[in-house]
Amino acid sequence: MIATANIAAALVQRARERPDAVALIENRVEQTFRELDDESDRLARGLAKLGVTRGMRTVLMVPPSLEFYALTFALFKLGAVVVLIDPGMGVKNLGVCLAEAEPEAFIGVTKAHLARIVLGWGRKTIRHHVTVGIRLLWGGWSSGRVHNEGAQGDPVLTPTTADETAAILFTSGSTGVAKGVVYTHAIFLAQVEYLRSLYDIRPGEVDLPTFPLFGLFAPALGMTAVIPKMDFTRPGRVDPRRIRVPIQGHAVTNLFGSPALLRRVGFAKDTKADEMKSLRRVISAGAPVAASVLRQWKALLPPGVQVHTPYGATEALPVATIGSDEILGETAALTEQGKGVCVGQPVPGMEVRIIRIGDEPIPIWSDDLALSQGQIGEIVVRGPVVTRSYFNRPASTALHKIADSETVWHRMGDVGYLDERGRIWFCGRKSHRVGDKFTIPCEGVFNAHPAVLRTALVGVPDAILCVEIDPTLSRAERPDRNAASLKAFVGELRALGSAHDHTRDITTFLVHPAFPVDIRHNAKIFREKLAVWAARRLGRRV
Repeated sequence: MIATANIAAALVQRARERPDAVALIENRVEQTFRELDDESDRLARGLAKLGVTRGMRTVLMVPPSLEFYALTFALFKLGAVVVLIDPGMGVKNLGVCLAEAEPEAFIGVTKAHLARIVLGWGRKTIRHHVTVGIRLLWGGWSSGRVHNEGAQGDPVLTPTTADETAAILFTSGSTGVAKGVVYTHAIFLAQVEYLRSLYDIRPGEVDLPTFPLFGLFAPALGMTAVIPKMDFTRPGRVDPRRIRVPIQGHAVTNLFGSPALLRRVGFAKDTKADEMKSLRRVISAGAPVAASVLRQWKALLPPGVQVHTPYGATEALPVATIGSDEILGETAALTEQGKGVCVGQPVPGMEVRIIRIGDEPIPIWSDDLALSQGQIGEIVVRGPVVTRSYFNRPASTALHKIADSETVWHRMGDVGYLDERGRIWFCGRKSHRVGDKFTIPCEGVFNAHPAVLRTALVGVPDAILCVEIDPTLSRAERPDRNAASLKAFVGELRALGSAHDHTRDITTFLVHPAFPVDIRHNAKIFREKLAVWAARRLGRRV
């Protein structure tokens, strides 16, 4: 084994074990593990000669591609700190994140460099510029030059320590300002081992990663990663053929997709079970997956194959996991009764507690904070994949981390409870609660209506429900096609709510054409935006 905590050691090991096995496929171009290892070595040597060093914060703005993988592993091998930010979060937010990260190097495609120059991104801190995809950009270096600089030399693998920073990964900003999460090499290595053991992922499998960051785990796990042709910032609008064709053509065994992508592909009229017969598992994260989507995929997948829905966040992933068999066989019915969404048992090595809900920092852990089984409170976790801090955000770190001896508890920002079997039930974001009401238990009751795609509880300031109607319904089937049908629809929703104590006083319903959602997964609802919209509709203030 490679005696280093560097996450890139996993790639080196795979290249030694299976050098001629295919690691990456993009379009019709294949790259073996040995070629990926060699290419990342060449790039690492070239970047080192051009001034990129161990610990240097380096922004990487390159779309998912062979170059993206090689450059990421090259930076890991150097011991540089990779800074990854979702390009879809908007120009203004990108600028804020870049200023906060204080990068010294910037590697990107031409478009990214043009934006950097015009908008002044990182002007005070960036000293090194590398352009990917063309031979020359004024004031910088070309990817060709980097490759040539590192053409000859010994393999590169900086012996980083377990607690050394490997990357700064920015959150999606779906529930506030995007924050840079500090990842160590140990956390990445722990995530690789969790994915391997939880889902029995084996070398030689074929992965179709529709979220770029998860794609980086494939080479480390010995899987072949097939890079799909899609807009990674809009998974909910993917052409289903862009997913089905590579699954069938490359005998994909592992698919990672957001709930929005699974809905899009699963409910496409021309999606057939025969196209999915190679799959051994589907993994979905970012938001709860609707039971209707799980049922659709159950009909498409081979017998015994499940959709797994790990629970976690950028700051801690995975925390828990549950399969579609358990959801459809037991917990989905309870979700429709307003019990919340079951996200499963904590994974081995992860500890979960429920504490009293509060909005102030908790400097030191105390067992007195914990609530009893069944009580709804704030979810806190600790374990090998829990990050310890945010970069350049001491106030956020103080608010979300609780010190406990030599480790920390992370406050997930979610509310929920533990049942008698130790399973976690998710009840929504702490910041989204409306009075004494929690979003997911309330919404679960109304989401059971067959015409509803999803709902969102917001306070304006009273609790009201925004409703998005299933877009697959025909005009004749839509309950909002005229005033009479809309009135009947609202009456049906009120009847659903009246059957439960916690939803009985929700009597105002507003139909919204399409909920605003996050860029990363297209599944997390921007409730703050919906609250402003609802207030305007009702002539109120929020």
